[in-house]
Amino acid sequence: MEHGVTRRKAEPVTDGRRARGARRRAEIIEATLRVVQRDGAGGVTHRTVAREAEVTTSLTAYYFATLDDLLVAALSTVADEYTRRLHEIIESDTDDLEGLAALVASAGGEGRRRALAERELSTMAARRPALRPVARRWREAVAQIGERHSTDPRAVDALVAATDGLCADILLTDARPDVRRIRAVLAHSLRTGEDQRPGGPRGGKG
Repeated sequence: MEHGVTRRKAEPVTDGRRARGARRRAEIIEATLRVVQRDGAGGVTHRTVAREAEVTTSLTAYYFATLDDLLVAALSTVADEYTRRLHEIIESDTDDLEGLAALVASAGGEGRRRALAERELSTMAARRPALRPVARRWREAVAQIGERHSTDPRAVDALVAATDGLCADILLTDARPDVRRIRAVLAHSLRTGEDQRPGGPRGGKG
């Protein structure tokens, strides 16, 4: 009986520690993203992240033993945000290309800092294989949108490449992105495919 009481009393303490640990982990990831946004992915070390998060270096190493662990967690956070928004576009009844165009355009507005961090970390994936599966995640979601419009793999690849290129172009300019122009470019990229689905996809035609 006493053991049962002790266990019930201990559970809230354990849950509280787990919640604090998750919160601390999230704070370290956000600090990592701020370092990337300010100094580039090459500026990320356990020491610079600890300084940004105002914690000890040993604490960052406790949650993320290696630099790859830290970078993967940071890239996963951004990639998961993009993937979630892309799946919302896919599952909605609206024009999916317009939704994708609006998401791309956000890299020139309120989403610029996040987009810049994703670009920095994805580029680093060329040299750090541990980052590659995460870097491909949102591109795979874009491919799902392409597959709603065409059965031709070339058209799907063209859409993914156009999306990636447009994001990069937006980050290189201060001009305000034009959602209609972006949508037109995305639709044009799909037309490079030869095998279009009859009747067009749900949500809008090129």
